[in-house]
Amino acid sequence: MKRILLIDDDIDLLEILSVALAYVGFDVKTSNHTDDIHSLVTTHQPDLVIIDYIMEGANGGEMCSALKNSEATRNLPVIILSAYDKVIKSLGNYGCDAFISKPFDLQDLIHRMKLMLSNPPAIARY
Repeated sequence: MKRILLIDDDIDLLEILSVALAYVGFDVKTSNHTDDIHSLVTTHQPDLVIIDYIMEGANGGEMCSALKNSEATRNLPVIILSAYDKVIKSLGNYGCDAFISKPFDLQDLIHRMKLMLSNPPAIARY
């Protein structure tokens, strides 16, 4: 069973995604905030991370960049979710493997997750 770490400050979205992803066979761990993305990843050992771009007091893009710039986590697939797609497109993708705009289609998210988890990181990039 593949482990997913989901980070978003929207508690309702965390709950909905957690249930939906567990239903299709993922082991989902959630967090509504972190000051240390590396510690959270070390604790949960995910196969894929999904991060909201803008959270209260945190920047998901910077979290993604921190993961991608670390030797230990650079190959960990990361999806950034955001309602501010124009902002992230102008700022760059922070090295994420996929960017999905909110609102999003759940089946599209699951499809991209499965693709990333079944292929080497260099092949799965969007």
